[in-house]
Amino acid sequence: MARAVILGRNSREAEPEPVSPTLDALFRRAAAKRPEALALIDPPNRADVTGGTPRRLSYAQADHAIAAMAAQLRALGLQVDDLVGLQMPNTVESMLALLAIGRAGLIAVPLPLLWRRADAANALRRLSVKAMIAATRAGTTDHAALAMAIAADVFPIKHVLGFGAALPDGMIALDESSADAVPAEAPYDRGEHVAAVTWDVAPDGLVPVARSHAELIAGGIAAIRAGAIGAEAAILTSIMSGSFAGIATGLVPWLITGGRLHLHHPYDAAVFADQIDVEACDTVVVPGAMAAMLAEAGLPSRVESMLALWRSPERQQHAPPWRSQSCLLADIRSFGETGFVAARRTADGKPVRTIPEGTEAKQTGAGTIALRGPMVPRHPFPPGSENLPLPHIEAAADGFVNTGYTSRRDAASEELTVTGPPPGLVHVGGYRFAALALQDIVSKADSLATIAALPDALAGHRLAGAAPDAAAVQQELEETGINPLISVAFQPRRKTG
Repeated sequence: MARAVILGRNSREAEPEPVSPTLDALFRRAAAKRPEALALIDPPNRADVTGGTPRRLSYAQADHAIAAMAAQLRALGLQVDDLVGLQMPNTVESMLALLAIGRAGLIAVPLPLLWRRADAANALRRLSVKAMIAATRAGTTDHAALAMAIAADVFPIKHVLGFGAALPDGMIALDESSADAVPAEAPYDRGEHVAAVTWDVAPDGLVPVARSHAELIAGGIAAIRAGAIGAEAAILTSIMSGSFAGIATGLVPWLITGGRLHLHHPYDAAVFADQIDVEACDTVVVPGAMAAMLAEAGLPSRVESMLALWRSPERQQHAPPWRSQSCLLADIRSFGETGFVAARRTADGKPVRTIPEGTEAKQTGAGTIALRGPMVPRHPFPPGSENLPLPHIEAAADGFVNTGYTSRRDAASEELTVTGPPPGLVHVGGYRFAALALQDIVSKADSLATIAALPDALAGHRLAGAAPDAAAVQQELEETGINPLISVAFQPRRKTG
């Protein structure tokens, strides 16, 4: 049995008895139970998202594809615990690749989809990632060319793999159909091993956050309990798997319940509504601000549970009451990559404003919220990075990790309420930016350019830029390979009445 990374344990110590399965073990269990049952379903508008015909895979078909891709990754010479970057739209292949990386004994490093060359290269270079997987395109972005450019900037990347037609020279097509050299078992089967590394943002830079299988599963169990998600659920998620919250509210509940996972590439309201209706989805996962809008539009009676993901948790307490009598709503308040708090709406439909009883949360001396528990990461990654002058996960002696979110304590009940985001950070949808870094980035394009973060009811913030020649700044930022949320802040504004 190969030894894989278990954070916080000396490599000379004996490995513990397994206490949690891996994600692949959960998938194999579901596939063995219902091999012919429908498992993974593409967005119906896949042709617009990344090209190709929407796919519908049974568990048996998905299992074969995962096994073939895992064998191909190992055949390239990748070793146990090598890291593999993954940047994909919300399609069937994104889930297959994530599971195949785990089955091959590798560690997945999912990247936010809007990261471009500069962001992705800086992150992957820091971790010495050995391979990169991407789609041909995502919308109008040529992701195959982007992946090749990233690999050119990151010396340790030896292999670039992809899905889709007309891949560029040097990019290896991931073969889902090969039956050659399919490994019968994964190289390890212990849930304490690192499964994925996601990315948080601190005021001083990017923070790689390593997650064990057990931590990912703990997050999924919390989401299932809050949403009362039943066995063999038909889950429709509009949250991509580039973050802990995305994995724990979509992929993991699907694996645990053994049902169907329907994918929606955010966000097309008409397509989303059709998916609920045509596919008879009983559970949906949406950004927090979208929950009330969906309810107002009229949810089909077949929807029994909704998970509303709040990436700006301080905004959840101002959400309107939930009026649906047939659908249960659970708020998932995400504290970056540290973890989340899941709470079901009260009987009168009002959001739970405080941290629920039983959650391991406390107020620090600085007035911020710290979390501890089975889903909360405690150890820096890569091991030893705590000795370098780089941002990293840092847990207190008692295991609590400071989220940076400010809080207020009720004098009578001593319950905590989230009052604001970490100072120095800007939240735009599912993306976090360091405020000072934003200004530094645009100043390099034009010393007279400025950028501001304005409050936004749906996204948390929206970015607005100003410069003597805004079009030139926008073009310069795009050519630099910066997140397009920054560059589009300089696009011309339409004049309205």
